[in-house]
Amino acid sequence: MKRSTITWIVVAALVLIVVMSTVGSYNRLVSSETAVDNKEAQIDTQLQRREDVIPNLVNTVKGYAAHEKEVFQAIADARSKLAGAGTTTEKAAANAELEGALSRLLVVVENYPTLKADAQFTRLMDELSGTENRIAVARQDYNNSVTDFNTRIKKFPTALYASLFGFEKKDLFKAAPGAETVPEVQF
Repeated sequence: MKRSTITWIVVAALVLIVVMSTVGSYNRLVSSETAVDNKEAQIDTQLQRREDVIPNLVNTVKGYAAHEKEVFQAIADARSKLAGAGTTTEKAAANAELEGALSRLLVVVENYPTLKADAQFTRLMDELSGTENRIAVARQDYNNSVTDFNTRIKKFPTALYASLFGFEKKDLFKAAPGAETVPEVQF
């Protein structure tokens, strides 16, 4: 064989290796980003579930505690913010506000012992508790997926492909500032 033919074969083989590597990296990035989107949708699903349970819970408590209007208003406002949140950061902030309002609702409930014995209230509280657990799991799954994706787009040589194809770092679902402080319950 001629030397030029061998050179062309080597060059073609190298180009093929680079192309296959690029395609493989791109496909892994797409899969990883899709997993992040899926996990974010799971958080949205659980937040929506909680949003659907809250009006029933609030209406049940309202019957017992009609004078606790500011608590109910805070829940309604926080719920509206959560429903209108677009970004992960907005969702996290609205979620923290809603969690605070719900904790104030639980303080109200403590003042009405007969309410705690009501079967409908108990069922709704169990539903809310289960939903809160699902939200926590969904947030953890999302953050794990985001961490995997963010790590992947920073590693060489994938970092080159990530920037070339416009893959950008995703935000973690973080707790709101002050969330580590235990709420004070006073009677």
